[in-house]
Amino acid sequence: MKSWKNVTETFSNEQRHYKNTYLEKCEVYDGVVEVSLFSSADDLYEIYFSYGIFYGIIYVEEENALEKFEAVKEDLEPEYRQHKDPTATFINEFAKKHKVSLPSDIFFDFSF
Repeated sequence: MKSWKNVTETFSNEQRHYKNTYLEKCEVYDGVVEVSLFSSADDLYEIYFSYGIFYGIIYVEEENALEKFEAVKEDLEPEYRQHKDPTATFINEFAKKHKVSLPSDIFFDFSF
């Protein structure tokens, strides 16, 4: 049976700092699904997730961060085990349930 693997320590302390956040925890499932928790001294914590074509950020208060981190993993794992790629229904329900945001620094190339 597959399980979540904590890969946080594969990042150096310098790499774990991103803008005004700090990577507290990063776990991957089957090398495909990733969930990371970033802390912030001044803002909401961020839970970043990546699963196939579906990725985003969930903003959460510090006191709820670990509980939400686990809830996100609990929702992503069975979808991955059943479908390998996220279904449209799952994407819509998950995004609504967890109030998913797109990262604000996504680069769009409109030069084509």
